Order: sequence, then C-alpha cells, then structure tokens
Amino acid sequence: MPDATKTQTETEAVTDATAAPSAATGKTQDKPRSLWGDAWFDLRHRPMFWISSILLLLLLLIAAFPGLFTGADPRDGDLTNHFLTKPELGHFFQPDWFGYDGQGRSIYARVIYGTRASIMVGVGVTAAVTLVGGLLGMLAGYFGGWLDSVISRVTDIFFGIPFLLGAMVVLNSFTDRKVYVVILALAFLGWTSICRVMRASVITAKQADYVTAARALGAGTSRILFRHVLPNALAPTIVVATIALGGYISAEATLSFLGLGLGEPTISWGIDIAQGSQAIRDNPHALLFPAGMLSLTVFAFIMLGDAVRDALDPKLR
Repeated sequence: MPDATKTQTETEAVTDATAAPSAATGKTQDKPRSLWGDAWFDLRHRPMFWISSILLLLLLLIAAFPGLFTGADPRDGDLTNHFLTKPELGHFFQPDWFGYDGQGRSIYARVIYGTRASIMVGVGVTAAVTLVGGLLGMLAGYFGGWLDSVISRVTDIFFGIPFLLGAMVVLNSFTDRKVYVVILALAFLGWTSICRVMRASVITAKQADYVTAARALGAGTSRILFRHVLPNALAPTIVVATIALGGYISAEATLSFLGLGLGEPTISWGIDIAQGSQAIRDNPHALLFPAGMLSLTVFAFIMLGDAVRDALDPKLR
C-alpha cells in the first residue's frame, strides 16, 4: 500500500509539472498566427507605425471635415491683409496663424482645405493602379504563356515613358483638370510597378504545395486564384502601394506647381507653393507652410509603408 500511494503521488506530480508550463505561459494551447496576424502583432510594437497612423488619421479627418479646424473661407481674399500681415504664430487655429498670401487669403485655411484634394488624388490613384496592375499581374503570373508575354511587353512599353513627362503630356490635352482627371492620368501611367510585383508574387505562390493540392482536389481556376494564390501574393503589393501613395501626392503637387495639374478654383498645395514661390525672398511663409504640410503628408505615408514592409517581411524582423 505505501508503494502504491507513492507511485500515485509521483504520477500526479509529473502530471502537474507537465501542465504547469501550459497554465503559466498559455503558449502550448495557442494556435499559430497567420501571415497577417503575425504582421499585425509586429506592427503593434513599432512606434513608427503608431506615429504614422496617428498623423494619417489626423490628415484624413482634416480632409473629410475641414470646417472643424478653421472657420475661415480659403477663397475669401482681402487685399488689406496681403503679404503685409505676417504670421501670428501665437494665434492658434485662427485665420492669421500662418499669415496671408498675395491675394489676402488665409494661408492656414488654404492649407487645411488643400488636404482634401491631395488625399483624394493619392488614395484614388493608389486604388486604381492596385486594381488594374494587380489584376494584370495576377493573370500574367498565373496563366503564363502568350498572355504573360503580351502583358509583359505592354508593361515594358509603359515603363519606357517617363512618369511625370507622360502625365504632363496627358494632362495638357485637358482644359478642365479636375481631381478625377488627375487621378486617371496618373493611374494610366502608374500601374506598371504593381503589375510586376504582383506577377512575381503569383509565380512564386502558384508553385506552392497547397495550390497543387487544391488543383488535385478539383478546385476551379477562379477559386484557386482568389482563395489560395491572391491572399498569399498580396503582401508585397500592399507594401509597394502604401509607399507609392506618398509619391502620387508629390506628383500631383509637382504637376499643379507647373500649372498642369489641378487648377483654380480647386485648392491644392501645389498651386499655393507655385504662388508662394514668387515671393519667397520677402515672404517665405507663403511657400513654407503648404510645402511643410505636403512634406509631412508624404513622410507619414512613406513611414507607414516602411513599417508595413518590415512587418510583412520575416527577414527584416
């Protein structure tokens, strides 16, 4: 009897010791995270991700509700102000906070209202090039053959066109250049990078064992593409698109600065930078504030893209 009791006690001790790490850590019962779950876990621990996200949320709020940040009319000019009224940096959120431009309009109000056009162009172009380039790249990478050859040669032709020069030529053919016109012009020339990235990712993904198994089980082409290949080939495309978004905002501002992008009465940072550059020696504030807002926006998108890239690439963790 004592030996049986001792054996039972030792067995219970071993069982408790084996279960203790599981209860203490909780790791033995955890399910393995997916690529996106692992990326989100990594992003939550990156200060760069949170800083850029907060900046972008603020910019989106400004673009959607500019009236919350200023009560001034960005098109209301008062020549009694003109450049003679310098910035009053202590007057927070007031019309004279950033001073006035050459037509007596509040620079602060124009910076606030100019956010909408830039964000709309950046997001619109990114969505269009991701949809078109991603679809063409997926078809070329999965089917290969003559379809891949045709799409690749068309991509090479568009790659040979300088991006800004081509956009200038396209936009110069329009007399009324609204936001949607600029979006279409930039998307017409900007889909090539997304197409190549998606094509390479799909070629890698379609050779995986799970795709072969799905095909052997009788899964159709559309199911394999959208349920197995696309989710596993999408990560590099998202990284490229996120970083490129800031570049499209810069491209819009450059074209507007040159007089070939957005035009009056649309409010754009590029237009204000062009007007402010004419008086940069005596009144640099007319140039610096819209240029600073543009740089901050582009910086936020690029910083977010870098954080997403690092989270989605296991080699960079």
